[in-house]
Amino acid sequence: MTQYEEQNTRISRRAWLGSMALPAAGAAIASALMERVEAKTAPAEQSASTSLGARVYDVRAYGAKGDGRALDTAALQKAIDACAADQGGTVLVPAGTFVIGSVELKSNVTLRIAASGKLLGSGDGHQYHAVEAIPLRGDTTLEDGNWALLYAVNAHNITIEGPGTIDGQGAQFHSPVRGTPPPSGLGGNRRPYHFLAYRCENLRIRNLSLVDCAYHSIRIIQGKRVWLDGIYIQNRVNSNNDGFHLISTEHVALSNCIVKSGDDACAMFGSCKNITIANCFFSTRWSVFRFGGGYAENIAISNCVLVEVDGCPIKFQGDPGSRFENISFSNLVLKDVTGPISISIGGRLAPPNEKLPVIARNISFSHIHGTVTTNPVSPLSESSLRVGTRSGEGHSAIVLNCVNDSVLEKISFDDVHLIFGGGGTAEEARLEPAKTFGEYFVLGPIPAYALYARNCRGITLTNTRFEVSSQDLRPAVFLDNVEDVAVHGCGAEGNRDAACLFRFRNVRHALLTAIRALAPCTVFLQVEGENSEAVALDGGDLTRAAKVVTCLDGAKEDAVRTRLLI
Repeated sequence: MTQYEEQNTRISRRAWLGSMALPAAGAAIASALMERVEAKTAPAEQSASTSLGARVYDVRAYGAKGDGRALDTAALQKAIDACAADQGGTVLVPAGTFVIGSVELKSNVTLRIAASGKLLGSGDGHQYHAVEAIPLRGDTTLEDGNWALLYAVNAHNITIEGPGTIDGQGAQFHSPVRGTPPPSGLGGNRRPYHFLAYRCENLRIRNLSLVDCAYHSIRIIQGKRVWLDGIYIQNRVNSNNDGFHLISTEHVALSNCIVKSGDDACAMFGSCKNITIANCFFSTRWSVFRFGGGYAENIAISNCVLVEVDGCPIKFQGDPGSRFENISFSNLVLKDVTGPISISIGGRLAPPNEKLPVIARNISFSHIHGTVTTNPVSPLSESSLRVGTRSGEGHSAIVLNCVNDSVLEKISFDDVHLIFGGGGTAEEARLEPAKTFGEYFVLGPIPAYALYARNCRGITLTNTRFEVSSQDLRPAVFLDNVEDVAVHGCGAEGNRDAACLFRFRNVRHALLTAIRALAPCTVFLQVEGENSEAVALDGGDLTRAAKVVTCLDGAKEDAVRTRLLI
């Protein structure tokens, strides 16, 4: 055999042996593939544990129908319970209308409502229950009931997010005829909130629509670290339809919200502190920023628009022993509001034999422009309820009122330009104010059309302008028993038939500079009372005033000094 033939023979044998080995090679390849599959399968099995806290729990998988008729309370609760048991995740409410009663949210759970999804509160009162873990002790912070559509107790890391909707069907909890039960059978303090949280931490509610609640929309009690962002509240179908109601809650960031409520749009009761509110729109029948009781401090409110607000947009009225301190309001635009600011403290009775003064200090109002109406709208637009106005709302004003040994001091106004509706009479100008004003000016008109201050000290007005859109015979500013006053760059519109433009009674240590009468008036400053002293007018344009100063009722001529007035 030649060398060439021998080589070809070897090749043929190799080829033959190779062809004979293909089944074995295939087996080897198959074995390797199986090993790879098994290797991939093992991590997949392990991922079931590593994905804990990040899964999505679709409520339909737990039996929810979402047809707007079937009751889906149990299915939603099962999904939440399963999510919480797996160390958290996201409970998804997909497209559809899911009818529910009371449901508990738990720690580490995100409740996400799809854009076409809706949680619809049942109109049957039997589907709700009191949250027994939330006490009702009868004090002002907890007396408003403990019923809710969604609630959480002692939980953390909870998120409720949209862009879907929660509809409380609040009209079903309002009696159309006084003295008869509402359609749902639940009324009074047994009406459910949209969401009620008690002692929860790290709570987020965002990008969500909340409509037609039976009571307050969002009520948070003793919460810590709360973010409320991008929320739309339309809540005007029942009485006490608050928007946000915070009680002894701290470290709150509220922003980018639109609130159309029937009662307090953003109430802060108890000891609320370290709160920012920004970039929001508010409209309500009563107050927007409402403070009552406890210690409220370190609060900044800015960049908000307030339209159609009856009953005073900004209101403080503390219980005995309350304190309000270090609070600022800035960059607010007002349109058709009444009030617009009321700090009236010390009027509520303390327990017998106890001296519990209220303290309000270091509160500032800056860059506030708008209109104050004498004809509050009733009912508000988009409201199904008819609510009448109070007697004093039409001829209201900024009020700083302090009685019964309480302390009201260091209140400042800077760049506040307001146009008031006017219409005040000479009789109202002579009115002796009641000791306390109560809520919402129920005791009648204010004897000044722009600012009335009594029993306080450390009042500052800088670059302020007060005008009226119709004739008003009340003074623009009335300071009564006030000490330490600084007015700079203040202009006010007067009237020839009014007694004066500014009225000071028992005012001590006041300096007015760069002041202006914006329209003809009889007297710029009327000083009254034998305790008046050290009032100085230094520079300004009072050419429209027929007389600069007049002293009455025991006020001495030397109590007032004037300099460089034109």
